[in-house]
Amino acid sequence: MDDETLFNGPMEPLYDELGAEQMLRIIFNYTTKIANERSLQRVLILMADMGREMIRADRCTVWIIDHSRGELFTRVSHGVEELRIPLGSGFVGHSIATGEPLLIENAALDPRHNSENDRATGYRTHTVITVPFVGSDGQIIGAYQAVNKLAASGVFSRQDLEYLKLAASYAGKSLESVILHEEIASTQRELILALGEIGESRSKETGYHVKRVAEYSYILALGLGFAQTEAEHLKMASPMHDIGKIAIPDSILQKPGKLTTEEYELMKTHTVIGYNMLGSSKRELLHSAAYIAHQHHEKWNGSGYPQGLQGHDIHLYGRITAVADVFDALGSDRVYKKAWELDRIISLMKEERGQHFDPRIVDVFFTQLPRLLAIRDQYQDPLLFSPQSELA
Repeated sequence: MDDETLFNGPMEPLYDELGAEQMLRIIFNYTTKIANERSLQRVLILMADMGREMIRADRCTVWIIDHSRGELFTRVSHGVEELRIPLGSGFVGHSIATGEPLLIENAALDPRHNSENDRATGYRTHTVITVPFVGSDGQIIGAYQAVNKLAASGVFSRQDLEYLKLAASYAGKSLESVILHEEIASTQRELILALGEIGESRSKETGYHVKRVAEYSYILALGLGFAQTEAEHLKMASPMHDIGKIAIPDSILQKPGKLTTEEYELMKTHTVIGYNMLGSSKRELLHSAAYIAHQHHEKWNGSGYPQGLQGHDIHLYGRITAVADVFDALGSDRVYKKAWELDRIISLMKEERGQHFDPRIVDVFFTQLPRLLAIRDQYQDPLLFSPQSELA
């Protein structure tokens, strides 16, 4: 699909051109909002809205290069999470490939325009502007694209092109910063998930355990009223809950029977080891993971370990992860036990409400149980153990 016909809908009423004072007000208003944003989706929407208002366009879109997939993508409103097109396609693809802006007065006469898409969508592309974004290293990272002028002239002017260039120069650095922020966050997520899986694999548990615990924690957090961003943050941090197990001997981790008192005391040190591994990091995500690693075996009544914390003294992330971890552990085959039946798990969760677990989180657990079970079905362990005995 060609880029300039991805959006569908009626043209808006015609507007008069903006004065200099109005233009400055729009720039100031949007650049202030953009500078304070860390969400790429929000930045793209704000930038598109800014460009649209500045030059009175019917549609304005900000496209970003995804080099790994050879595509251009954007995240927009109108109920669509993401749109992707081939890297070299349409007017925007040409502009990014050449590094030059385009001012197209009549799209129908230009061979780069795919008129089939206009016929398919019912939208008519008349006039188009594209302006590439350049990063701090001089490389193109994406482009603005505006479609169809709403003023009486009916076509974009050279002045409109200059205004869109101005919008790009104001917002481009913020866009680059947000892209870099998302890349760092993505790298951290991959690293945390990989390390979490390493910790589980040493105790003969599959990587699906950490995926399930992450998803369970996310669902429980939303049920507790967390904002989407914080629930995502917990989801990214929780896979590190057992990272300290990498320092526990195999003879303990893989023992098919009940641990001795001495072995159990050594096993419990994985919480402190995990905290020491992560706690010195200045990254918020790893700092949260450190609290989870340290406190997910604490109990609401104070009988847990390693510190014997009680009630709200236990970090909320640790309390949530405790419910998610125990629910998954009970329902999974382990080297020392068979998976419990769901009825037995439900009985234990009720019994441990206000004892092991925060009562409010247990209440959310039961409210969200259908979603939790759907996650369990989605991420089933590919290999099952043959347990020899079960812990008392």
